[in-house]
Amino acid sequence: MTNSKTIAQSHQLERDTLGRLVFIDAKGQRHVGVHPVRAFPITAPGAGICLMDSSGKELCWFADVASVPQAELALMMEELAAREFMPVIQKIVRVSTFATPSIWDLETDRGPTRIRLKGEEDIRRISGNILLIADSNGLQFLIKDATQLDKVSKKLLDRFR
Repeated sequence: MTNSKTIAQSHQLERDTLGRLVFIDAKGQRHVGVHPVRAFPITAPGAGICLMDSSGKELCWFADVASVPQAELALMMEELAAREFMPVIQKIVRVSTFATPSIWDLETDRGPTRIRLKGEEDIRRISGNILLIADSNGLQFLIKDATQLDKVSKKLLDRFR
């Protein structure tokens, strides 16, 4: 048998009539409004995922996404997709000025957009060449590998790092 933080064979994950995730543990206790949380959402999205209750308490843990039963994984991925909206920057088209604040025109995996960069501190290196850029509204944009950007994008980005 597994410990209490690990999913047992007799658990269930479902949606209630209001669309909230409900985790029913091995003892039959219903936890309404649970939400999945990835351990490393940017650098290792397939490693480590847990279900948390509405107060932030961990109910269960999966060492990797592959160990989650398919029906439950589908529910978890739906929930994560709604919360983890993070467009990926494919190209920096132009910046209004090399001082901050500045307006950036970008091409992302979600289409073209324009953001306002408040300060250079809003460009953060996550790991290796992975960058996270926060716009003035708090929306996060991801650059998966800064070395893979086109020449113009790299030159514009280098002026701010």
